[in-house]
Amino acid sequence: MLQLGLLSKTFQGFQTYLQGFIHLLYPHVCLQCANSNLSKSKVICDICESQLPYTHFSKMSTCPIDKIFWGRAQIQQANAILFFTKESIVQKIIFELKYKQNKKAGYLLGRLIAVDILSKYSENFFHYLVPIPISKKKLRKRGFNQCQIICEGIIDYGVKAVIFKGLQKIKNTITQTQKDRLQRSMQSGPLFELKNGARLRDMQIMIVDDVITTGSTLEAAYHCLKAANPSSISISTAAYTFA
Repeated sequence: MLQLGLLSKTFQGFQTYLQGFIHLLYPHVCLQCANSNLSKSKVICDICESQLPYTHFSKMSTCPIDKIFWGRAQIQQANAILFFTKESIVQKIIFELKYKQNKKAGYLLGRLIAVDILSKYSENFFHYLVPIPISKKKLRKRGFNQCQIICEGIIDYGVKAVIFKGLQKIKNTITQTQKDRLQRSMQSGPLFELKNGARLRDMQIMIVDDVITTGSTLEAAYHCLKAANPSSISISTAAYTFA
């Protein structure tokens, strides 16, 4: 028994040492303030989360996202949760998700969207969440679609909807980050195709994207999904940028 106790203490000591060594090499700290007192499920601490640049668009009768689609698409509800600016904490979070494959960043953005949804609607208001798809090339490189991860975060937080994966990208385009505002608004040709669209008939759906600028990608998704005759189409994005 004494030997077992010594072995147990030795193993616990080794675990503590190993965890400390891993933390030294790959520190789990807040992306913004580097606070190490951070839950394993989070990428920023509670204080930094409370200081995020929230848009509060959902409290407006008409918000800037609504205006983007005037005369272009009949959107039921449109919203973006955070303001996106260069070298900001929001950019860090999205970069962490898209380029460092950190799904926890996506779950954070999904939770923020879910909080907004549940503050306005019943948990069953939307039947389907439709993530903006990415190209097969990007999917192979990243291993996942960041917008689908955001959708998973929305559902994990209590929005009882289903992720619809029938919207698929059919055209490879230069990444939006390499285009100016005019180029983003001048995309030609279909970007998406719809499979299993019959499931969306008479359903309330929400398109989910990470960042909205001109709205051209979301508009293309809207028109593709509209062909399935859903009862309504709404839009929610994690962030909004003027760039």
